Amino acid sequence: MKLDSLTEFLVKSLVSNPDMVSVKQFDDEEQIVIEVLVSSEDMGKVIGKRGMIANAIRTIVQASSRLNNGAYVKINIDSF
Repeated sequence: MKLDSLTEFLVKSLVSNPDMVSVKQFDDEEQIVIEVLVSSEDMGKVIGKRGMIANAIRTIVQASSRLNNGAYVKINIDSF
């Protein structure tokens, strides 16, 4: 499974407006950067208390990356 597809699936499972979710992946030589945009009203659902949900998403995607190609993954979450 591609990392951006996995991230999109996880985020869309959490939010109330899944149509407003945008996920883009940028590959670099050293790392993979995934940009996640959600609506401002869903931002709290994706971040969670003290960032626990965001960290869980990062952990799952990083583990998937380690199983496939071993690249470091950085996930940036923002709202619009």
